[in-house]
Amino acid sequence: MMSDEISGLPPYRHSIAGLLLAAREATMAPIRPELRAADVTEQQWRVLRVLSDEGPLDIATLATSAMLHGPSVTRILKELGERDLIARDVDPQDKRRSIIAITDVGRALVSRTAEHTRLLVQGYQEAFGKERLGLLMKELSAFHAALQQFAPDEQNREQSAAAGRGKG
Repeated sequence: MMSDEISGLPPYRHSIAGLLLAAREATMAPIRPELRAADVTEQQWRVLRVLSDEGPLDIATLATSAMLHGPSVTRILKELGERDLIARDVDPQDKRRSIIAITDVGRALVSRTAEHTRLLVQGYQEAFGKERLGLLMKELSAFHAALQQFAPDEQNREQSAAAGRGKG
């Protein structure tokens, strides 16, 4: 007997999670060699991209924006700091908090790897259709927002706080 007959679920590769994971892997696979050449992990790249996009951030906001757990961000920041890719300052309004900013060295790394990513995105647009890709991204954003009600309370609070910080 097949597992979908028992559970009433489609095979994993045809489930929402399976399809999203497959799309993520297809998206990231051509980017990984460029990240390896730059000597950064995907998680380090996300931290650098967020800092490049959003400017200096406290660690909690950075973790939420980069979609990483706080302890992972702490480790990543240590590694990036040792390479002079980020700088850490004391929050002038709360001396107990750190504010993290990307350095010129980090910005140069993002700039170099971003060009490769831009070319890949153009290829994705040609392969899937620019309009279709835009619609997919819009729908995925709406899907993510709609599913926040199912998130565990702590994650829901973090996402709501991040969404609130993004307004204004």
